Amino acid sequence: MADSPDIDSVNRKTSSYPDAKPIDSTRMAVLFSVMLVTASGNTAMQSILPTIGTQLDIPDFWVSAAFSWSALLWVYTAPKWARQSDHRGRKALMRLGMIGFTASFALAGLALFLGLLGWYSALWTFILFAFFRSLYGGLGSAAPPAVQAYVAARTARADRTKALSLIASSFGLGTIVGPAIAPLLILPALGLSSPMFAFAAIGLLVMVALALKLPNDNPGYAARGVVTSEPYSSAPSANSLKDEDDSSEAESKLPPQLRWGDDRIKPWLITGILGGNAHALILGVVGFLVLDRLALRADPEMGIQMTGIVLMAGAAATLLAQWGLIPLLQMGPRSSILWGMVLGALGCFIIGMSHDLHGIIIGFAIASLGFGLFRPGFTAGASLAVKRSEQNGVAGIVASVNGMAFIASPALGVLLYTYAGPLPFWLATTVCVFLFGWGFKTLKLDDRMTAES
Repeated sequence: MADSPDIDSVNRKTSSYPDAKPIDSTRMAVLFSVMLVTASGNTAMQSILPTIGTQLDIPDFWVSAAFSWSALLWVYTAPKWARQSDHRGRKALMRLGMIGFTASFALAGLALFLGLLGWYSALWTFILFAFFRSLYGGLGSAAPPAVQAYVAARTARADRTKALSLIASSFGLGTIVGPAIAPLLILPALGLSSPMFAFAAIGLLVMVALALKLPNDNPGYAARGVVTSEPYSSAPSANSLKDEDDSSEAESKLPPQLRWGDDRIKPWLITGILGGNAHALILGVVGFLVLDRLALRADPEMGIQMTGIVLMAGAAATLLAQWGLIPLLQMGPRSSILWGMVLGALGCFIIGMSHDLHGIIIGFAIASLGFGLFRPGFTAGASLAVKRSEQNGVAGIVASVNGMAFIASPALGVLLYTYAGPLPFWLATTVCVFLFGWGFKTLKLDDRMTAES
């Protein structure tokens, strides 16, 4: 792993906040687990739902649309939870997020299990699934910003970005773990819904560890650390933190609420919305594409395994971009986005034209490599555009933008797929090409962004 922070260096200095205690390896492991379980559970669900929909004879469009309500709630609640972390305490919000995750998986898994047994119609099965899934969208969004703020409040400025990168990398690792273990978690007694019960149980264990191993924090001291949602080597360093933000006056006041229309972040938000929707288009369709082009609709277990292989290839390519290419090449926000869109366009085009597993894996890996470059670029560009005291606010907006992409695009992608298989991938290719041209003309040069920060 490139640029992996070591725990001892993270804790070499204490935070400037009076209530802060250095984060030892045990506590860091708990924080890592919160993010890891969230990511792995959601990607495991993504790998099994197309097959469950097929077993219930639910049209692919409605399977994909079941996520839309949850994504809408995420967009609305994520910025609010990010700001609440300074008032209610970060541990309390982590606990709330894990309650949302665990309850959502347990109840949604039960809805699918009873639906597969025929207790109620397929329509009611997915209505109940969508309803219980909304618990994750509404409450689960509290955990990521709380974890980030907890780390930011307890690490020295020089080590803060590395510590946050370690935490953020757990989310990327989870995207590989989820699809890999989903087929292994299928039990005869519980059927295809087994992985959801398993991750609910894991969520309970994480909640216990959170209660026993993580001390309560005093919400009276705000976290002003650089909050990132992706491991990114070009995030602001200690030297980029303004002195004015370290003054006692700055610490005693909350900054004005950051607005979506703020000219400093608007180009980056537009970039995030366009690129995120292109990514969501292909993520919503790829599971159904694997089932159809490999003729696996009648073989549920093999369908889940092949879908998992494709998703793991994409997740591995994403981690290669974020843990390897970005640190190695020292790519800034603009260059990361532009190169990401070139690779994203190429990968989406290859997927649309492929009819075997090899071609789908290659195309999805290339596309994921591109979006793996794009997302940290968009995140860091927005972060570099604002002051240190506004990092909580921009983190919440970035989380909202990431959730916004999954409101309509996955369902739209599946709808287009039902008319013509390659259509959603061609649309994603077009968006990537457009964003490359728009970003080339609009986004600030990397050297200028670094100088201004």
